[in-house]
Order: sequence, then C-alpha cells, then structure tokens
Amino acid sequence: MLLYIIRHADAYEHGDPRWPDDSQRPLEDRGAERFANAVRLLAERDLVPDVVAASPYLRCLQTAEIVARFTEKRPLVIETAALRPASDLEAMIAWSSQHDARAIAWVGHAPDVNRMAAILIGDSGANLRFAKGAIAAIRFRGSVEKGEGELCWLATAKLLGV
Repeated sequence: MLLYIIRHADAYEHGDPRWPDDSQRPLEDRGAERFANAVRLLAERDLVPDVVAASPYLRCLQTAEIVARFTEKRPLVIETAALRPASDLEAMIAWSSQHDARAIAWVGHAPDVNRMAAILIGDSGANLRFAKGAIAAIRFRGSVEKGEGELCWLATAKLLGV
C-alpha cells in the first residue's frame, strides 16, 4: 500500500472575517494554482492514488479535488470526518483497510498530518513539517499500520519549483 498524506494548499488566513466559520475558509487562487502545478509534476512521476479521503473542511475538499483532477486515475474523493482538525489516526487506518486500493491519499490539516506521518513511519518524535500543499508518500508492505511505513518522499511546491 502506498499512502499519500497531504496538507491542504494555501487558504485564506485564519480569522478572516469573510469566513466566520473556519470550516468554510477556501483556498486562495494562487494557492490552488501552485498546488495544481505541483500535482501535475508529481503525477508524471509517482502520484497515482486510487481514492482520496479529505477532511470535510472546504480547503481540504478543494485540495482533494485538485488531486483528483490532475492525476491519471481520476480518483473518487470521499469526505471523511476523521480528518477534521485533531484527526483520528486509528479511524483513518481502519478507513484505509476498507478500501481495495494500491494507493490512497489523505488530505488534512497541520499539525495532524505531521503527527500522523511521524507515527506511521515509527518515529512519533520525528519533526516532520508539512508546508501548505506538501505531499508525503509512505510505503507499507501490507496495509497501513502504525510504525510500519517507510517515508519515500516529502515534496512541496517550493521544492518542485512551482
């Protein structure tokens, strides 16, 4: 199993009065564009999810839709409450095991994506920092399990030059 853990792309600032409900705060146009460019580049190489789980927050759903639009398999995007802020890793592991997929993507929030990735690679103290729009690929010999993942790569738009 290959798991892609993704932090949502650049959204409008937290506390912006236009979105008093933080769950409705959208991606900035530039953030969506940079993330789409990064996904296009990674899709030419290794980014091929069969299904994408996303937090129900608008910025995560928009990020997930970009992944679906610009990757070869055009994966289904599934809204998943377990990826809301303070994500439930156990629930996401169970969710992933219910899908017959070779590659899955999770789109969530910081610091949760940092924490989940560290636990999955067996180093809960690892200082993994996901910039907005960052994508990590973690490989498992079988299903997704704590401590059994191997971090293959962690990419950002800046690193990719987009």
